Amino acid sequence: MAASDALTSLPGGRGPAALSAGEARLGTGVRFPFRPGNGGGSGGGSAGGLGWVAGAAAVRQSVETILDTEPGERIMRPTFGCGLRRHLMAPNTPATRTAIAAEIAEALTAWEPRIRVTEVAVTPGEEPALVWIDIAYVHLLDLSPANLVYPFYLR
Repeated sequence: MAASDALTSLPGGRGPAALSAGEARLGTGVRFPFRPGNGGGSGGGSAGGLGWVAGAAAVRQSVETILDTEPGERIMRPTFGCGLRRHLMAPNTPATRTAIAAEIAEALTAWEPRIRVTEVAVTPGEEPALVWIDIAYVHLLDLSPANLVYPFYLR
């Protein structure tokens, strides 16, 4: 397989023309963290190529990347990210959970233009240091709803 074929191979070994209309509108990107393709399967790409994500999976990956990134971590985008780690060692109180929800909504609004955040709920978990972050959003191009539940440990 030529290098150019590996770079254009999409989930399941499909080429760009095989994207559904919804996947094409929501975008395609390299799977993160970077992994070589496995010759098929969900997002694997072709053997030796890069793994790719498309459509709603690409948007979800972007949301997760924003949550996992601290401002200042990316040299070329110093304000990119959410800043969840600044809440490490904070008490699991309503004030902390409200601050986390506000920061997530602000970061997603700033950095993910393909969605509209409809709700960010941060609730205490079973363990004292655990909070569950439930993000509800709508894909703006097809108005399909989606959500992401993200566990975050304050300690």
